[in-house]
Amino acid sequence: MSIKTAEFVSPMHPDKICDFIADSILDAYLEGDSGSRCAIEVMGGHNLVTINGEVTSRVNPDIERIVKYIVGEDFKIISNIVLQSKEIAFGVDTGGAGDQGVMKGYATNETKEYLPIEYSLARNLCQKVFEVYPYDGKTQVTIEHHLSGEGIRVKTVVCSFQNTKSEELLELVKSIIDSDEYLINPSGEWSMGGFDADTGLSGRKLIVDNYGPEVTIGGGSFSGKDYTKVDRSGAYIARRIAVDLLNKYNAKEVYTKLAYAIGKSEPVMAVAIIDGVEKEINDYDLTPRGIYKHLKFDDIKFKDTCTWGHFGRGFSWE
Repeated sequence: MSIKTAEFVSPMHPDKICDFIADSILDAYLEGDSGSRCAIEVMGGHNLVTINGEVTSRVNPDIERIVKYIVGEDFKIISNIVLQSKEIAFGVDTGGAGDQGVMKGYATNETKEYLPIEYSLARNLCQKVFEVYPYDGKTQVTIEHHLSGEGIRVKTVVCSFQNTKSEELLELVKSIIDSDEYLINPSGEWSMGGFDADTGLSGRKLIVDNYGPEVTIGGGSFSGKDYTKVDRSGAYIARRIAVDLLNKYNAKEVYTKLAYAIGKSEPVMAVAIIDGVEKEINDYDLTPRGIYKHLKFDDIKFKDTCTWGHFGRGFSWE
C-alpha cells in the first residue's frame, strides 16, 4: 500500500495569472514573427505587474495593452524587455539549444490521460469546481493505493475556493468525488483572492504544470519561452515519447530523460525507462528544430497550455 497526494490550482491563482500573461506575450511575438526568441518572466500582484526578460524579434507588440486586457486598467505595468545576448544567440542561430538542462517525461496506464491518478483527481475536481466558482482556488487529493490490485481509496480531499459558502462548496465537492474526509475552506471562507491577496510569479507551479509530486521533473519552467528553450520543447517531446512507448510496449509506466548543452543541437542524454528497463531513444529528431516540426508548434497558442497543466489535454505532444 502507498499513500500519494497531489494538488491543483485554478486559472485565477496568482502564479497561474502570471503564466497566462507570459504566454500571452509570447503568442503576440510569435503571431507577428514566428522566429521570435523569447524568455519572458512575470511577477504580479497588488495592482502592479512587472515583465522582465530577453526577446529578439522583428515585431514589437503592445505589452501594456496585452497585460491590461488580462488584469484590468487599474494595474501599473512595468516592462523591461531587452535583446537576447549575442553569446546565447550565436549558439541558437546554428540550431543549438538555448540553454543546458535536463527534461523529464512520463506516462502511466493508471488513467485515460496517461497521468498519475492522484493528479488527475485533483485536476478534475479543480476544473469542475471552477466551472461553478470561476475564482482563485486550490484542490488537493490524498489517495491510498493498494498495490495488491484492490484499487484506490480517496482518504482526504482539500478544497479552498474564493467567494464560496463552505456548506455549498462541500455539497458540490461531494457530488464530484467520494472521500473519507473533506476539508473545505479549512482556514475559513474567503473573498479576497488572486492578485488582491497574493503576489504571483511565472514558472512557480512546476509540479502542477507537470505530473504531480510523485514524478520527478527537470526543474525548468515552461511559460514565456519559445521552442529554442528546451526547458519547454524538450519536456514536451519527452512526454510525447513516453506516451508513444507506453502504447508501443503496452507498458504500465514510462519515464523519459533528455539533457542538452547550450549551443548544441543533439541531446547529450536520451533514455527511456519502460517498466524499469532502460532503453536508449533513437527514433526521434531531438534537435530543437526537429521538435518544433514534429510537434507542430506553428499551430499552438501557448496561452492555451498553461492553465490546466501541460499534459493529458490533447496537445500535439500527447
